[in-house]
Formats: sequence, C-alpha cells, structure tokens
Amino acid sequence: MGVSRRQYGFLIGFLVVWLAWEATWVVLAAIAAGLLCYLAVKLLEGDLDVNELTDRFRNDRSGR
Repeated sequence: MGVSRRQYGFLIGFLVVWLAWEATWVVLAAIAAGLLCYLAVKLLEGDLDVNELTDRFRNDRSGR
C-alpha cells in the first residue's frame, strides 16, 4: 500500500506550518541580534545614553 493523497495533504500542511513557525523564530532572533549589535556599537562609540533609552520607553502621561 502506498501513501494516500490525504496523507500527502497532511504532510504538506504540517510542513508549511512547521516552516512558518521556524521562520518566525529566525526573524525574532535576527531582530534581537540586530538590536544587541546596535547597542554594542553605540557603546563602543561612547554614544550610549541610558537616560535617552529609558525616556524612549517611559510612558509619560503628564501631557494627557
């Protein structure tokens, strides 16, 4: 007995989802590596200002 069309269909669907899932983790890892390298270069250039970074992510509600 060979492999049926339903089994091939399942296999193709499984592989598509698996590859999409793996690609998501690769993209997230690439973004994280890019941010780390960006911060490392800023640190080596002496241009890293921690106050500037915290101001970017601080939720300032005083203007509302």
